[in-house]
Amino acid sequence: MNNTFSKIGFILAVAGSAVGLGNAWKFPTMVGTNGGSAFVMLFIILTLGVGFVIFLCELYIGKASRLDPASAYYNLAPKHKKAWSLVGFTMIGALLIVSFYSVIIGWIIYYIYYAFTTILNINSLSTEIAINQELFVSLVETNLSALVVCFSVVFFIAFYTVAKGVKDGIEKLNVFMMPTLFIMLLLMLCYSATQNGFKDAFNFLFMPDFSKINHDSFLSALGLACFSLSIGAGSIITYSASLPEKTNFVSSTLYIIFINLLIGLMMGLIVFSFIFEFNADPSAQGPGLIFISLISLFAKLGFLGKILALTFFIALFFAGITSAVSMIEPFVFYLINKFNFSRIKAIVLIGIVVYILGLLCIFSSLEDYKANLTFFGMNFFDILDNLSSNIIMPFGSFMAAIFVGFFISKQDLKETFVPYMGELGFKIWIFFARFVAPIAVLVIVYFKFKG
Repeated sequence: MNNTFSKIGFILAVAGSAVGLGNAWKFPTMVGTNGGSAFVMLFIILTLGVGFVIFLCELYIGKASRLDPASAYYNLAPKHKKAWSLVGFTMIGALLIVSFYSVIIGWIIYYIYYAFTTILNINSLSTEIAINQELFVSLVETNLSALVVCFSVVFFIAFYTVAKGVKDGIEKLNVFMMPTLFIMLLLMLCYSATQNGFKDAFNFLFMPDFSKINHDSFLSALGLACFSLSIGAGSIITYSASLPEKTNFVSSTLYIIFINLLIGLMMGLIVFSFIFEFNADPSAQGPGLIFISLISLFAKLGFLGKILALTFFIALFFAGITSAVSMIEPFVFYLINKFNFSRIKAIVLIGIVVYILGLLCIFSSLEDYKANLTFFGMNFFDILDNLSSNIIMPFGSFMAAIFVGFFISKQDLKETFVPYMGELGFKIWIFFARFVAPIAVLVIVYFKFKG
């Protein structure tokens, strides 16, 4: 089984990991409410100054070791090897993420089915916000059978892909889905450009309003920059272990950042073109924006709206499933390296854990069961989300920067990075890795918990 990416396979796989469901609602909404292109510029600066820096730290760990996260830290650490290997177990966060993330992608599967049946006139899209809200709430809080079936479909696709290996599974999936996602979004964007709301959407996202940039905008952009590149959960370390030797990983990383930004802005233009076309509320966020508001707006376009709804949800599915796959591979790689498991045996073991956690997430949102799965004021779904996003990933990001910045030989780093970024570029990068990036992560965590 070939377990080495091609250059384009690596770029698309990591871009697939970074491009997720947040691109459909979180990124465009944050841009629109934080000064438009002023926020985009801020995001780019912080992505290059923090996210890019930590990304290269994790990439070095994977590339230099060719091992899973835990084994990589153990292998590269000059001392206290067992302690450093524990840092690699931030990949547990990836399993938590894929558990609840697959449930959300399951909602998308349901809406793909729903949109398809409207084309066949079995159901009809409703223009009423209240009706679409009732449909979504009914799905999440009462429709156990649909939730389990849709989650199971996502689970099977993701784990089957990883079971096929790096080259035949993960790379092939991303080489097909990422260009297809781009084409689908491009077609929808072209149609959106014919709508009267497109101009307002463009102004909403791209006209700089520096008066809206404040302390919270910096924190939002910093958090988005750090975590939109999937750093801190072992995915980048694992993917980088399969990176071809002569790949220019610096330029590859810049391509990945560009793809992530481009798709986020395309999503924003599409979503807000319809929002403004029908004078809807652009401040709606999260599932409410996609599963309620946007469905109502598509319905106003008749049959074409049904086609657009189906296309949009398929695009969302592609964005979600490529991210989910990237979260499974780190622990699979660990079990193969550490215990000499076959890939199938590792997949089965991890699959059992993820499936059980996913079912618990489903039950924690159901009206009849959520009281039994609520702890400390949060349901099980939210606990996994907060534990992975607010604790494990920031910790993993911080430790990757500290490890590479202070515990890896500077000469080894120079030999790896100078050919691709030059002496000056290396000096700037190592300074940011040692001081700027880890401090930035600490600032994010501090204000998150303070808030």
